[in-house]
Amino acid sequence: MIGLTLYVSCKQEPKTDPTAFYMPGEFEPHEAVWFGTWYMGEWASDYKRVMTDVMKAIDGHVQIKMASPSDSIIQIEKRQMDSLGVDISRVQFYVMPGEAHWIRDHGAAFLINRQGELGAVDFEWNAYGSLDWSVLRDSTLIDSLTIYKEKIRNGKRAKVDSLMAESTGAKWIKSNLTIEGGSIEVNGKGVLIQCEAVTLQRNPGWTKEALEEEYKRTLGIKKVIWLPQGLAEDEHLTQFQLGKYITLGTGGHTDEFVRFADDRTILLAWLDEDEVDAHPLNRLNYERMNKNYEILKKSTDQNGKPFKIIKIPLPYIQERPIVVSDSISDDHHVSLKSFAYENRDKVKEGDTLVSVAAASYLNFLVTNGVVVTASYAKDEASIKQEKEVEQLFQKAFPERKIVFIDAMILNWGGGGIHCSTQQEPKRRMK
Repeated sequence: MIGLTLYVSCKQEPKTDPTAFYMPGEFEPHEAVWFGTWYMGEWASDYKRVMTDVMKAIDGHVQIKMASPSDSIIQIEKRQMDSLGVDISRVQFYVMPGEAHWIRDHGAAFLINRQGELGAVDFEWNAYGSLDWSVLRDSTLIDSLTIYKEKIRNGKRAKVDSLMAESTGAKWIKSNLTIEGGSIEVNGKGVLIQCEAVTLQRNPGWTKEALEEEYKRTLGIKKVIWLPQGLAEDEHLTQFQLGKYITLGTGGHTDEFVRFADDRTILLAWLDEDEVDAHPLNRLNYERMNKNYEILKKSTDQNGKPFKIIKIPLPYIQERPIVVSDSISDDHHVSLKSFAYENRDKVKEGDTLVSVAAASYLNFLVTNGVVVTASYAKDEASIKQEKEVEQLFQKAFPERKIVFIDAMILNWGGGGIHCSTQQEPKRRMK
């Protein structure tokens, strides 16, 4: 009898390099949540209230870490936090020169690998593209701003991300790409959602292909979904819109309008058609979010499978009067110098315009066992809307407690709860 040897060809999946770093989804387990310093001038007391409320909401669920520019400020913060009911024995404090409130945007983007190691990407920092924005408003500034730009890129705040890497023992990964943490939304499996209006503005001269390659190198990304624009309330820095409204924002951070609830579920800020005429800015948001929805509906995950999209209502427009000033720029005044040249002859000192806050339920912090988001409930209609949002969040995060906090002071500053925090993922072996 002749023996036969059979060779069976089996196609095997390529093995993942266990040393390769990647960015996990924010909904995955956390080792800690970082807070930026809150010691901020005239609005300090309001910022403290919001951030201590967030700390209390997550206490017991995750380690709290706080970065501050000096030890003297840490001592002040400890006394203030203690007086506001925070157990400071449960908070770890770190001195990081240059640290400011919005730690997500200038802080480290943390990564993990399958060997249980932590990584941290150090992206370039250019103060939200504010210098390029200033040049567009006054080209005579270009020479002095070119010099100043280098000071920003090499300043103390630009080094906070590398200090966070050092303090956690993370592997430092340097990138020449300029981006803020509020514009990085990943599903933890290799998909990144980006907003063109932000990423292309921050990186003039880069092609989308080059940007995608850099995201693959630094964050372990396999696929990038590009959305054109964010919310009208989140236009780039100070904007004069529709001849009446003043907005202050980043230019379209993803954490204002599109978030992952898990690796297959996307939350998208939304307005129904019957809400379009309720406010002039609503039509802009309606058109933008519909375009984003059409793109997301046709997009697929890393395995070619469609996403589940949950539409989260936008809060009613939050607005207050603001007076045009010859020079003063604060929460009650907007300086004429803040306007682009083509708009300066449309207003004059003493005019009363309408300031609109960067309000969104999607600027939330998700961590172990809890989701903390902003509350806008103040009348029957907004209370009803918030109940609907709570139900949608509970559906998206079934194992987590949903906590609402009044964070309007952050919204008036162009940010929110998510912008004020940064997650440090739990290291784990796979």
